[in-house]
Amino acid sequence: MAFKVINVDWKKERDRLTQLREKVFVCQWRIPRDVEFDQYDALSFHVLIVDEQGDPVATGRITPDGQLGRIAVVNQFRQPETYNQLFKALLKVAKKQKLEALSVQCELEGVSYYQQQGFQPVGSVYMDAGIPRQRMACPVKLFNLSHVEYTH
Repeated sequence: MAFKVINVDWKKERDRLTQLREKVFVCQWRIPRDVEFDQYDALSFHVLIVDEQGDPVATGRITPDGQLGRIAVVNQFRQPETYNQLFKALLKVAKKQKLEALSVQCELEGVSYYQQQGFQPVGSVYMDAGIPRQRMACPVKLFNLSHVEYTH
């Protein structure tokens, strides 16, 4: 399947980004809407992946301080190729913004995936919206996309 990866502005693509994230986070994962959307959306750099028909299939954001997040992928597209495309685009944004380090707050089952990419745990496990999470960090120059096999 061919994807188109585009960097988008929150103000211009808010509707499509919101619909995709609501579908994944609010409807499927039962994350409260007021937790999912925050003040960082307007400040962050967003990536949107669309399929051949132009329908959104994945999105992610990177905050000005280098936090990766709001990574939402439609269920049938949760495969290594999609995540690889998404993380490549986010890495390009990080480099363009001259960020030195990236961080992510992942679910516990995602820790080994992020470790394969060069991330290391920071601090202890904590609860967020009823989900146990681990904060992880990685220098941009060590972010490694050669072992992408994300499953969720």
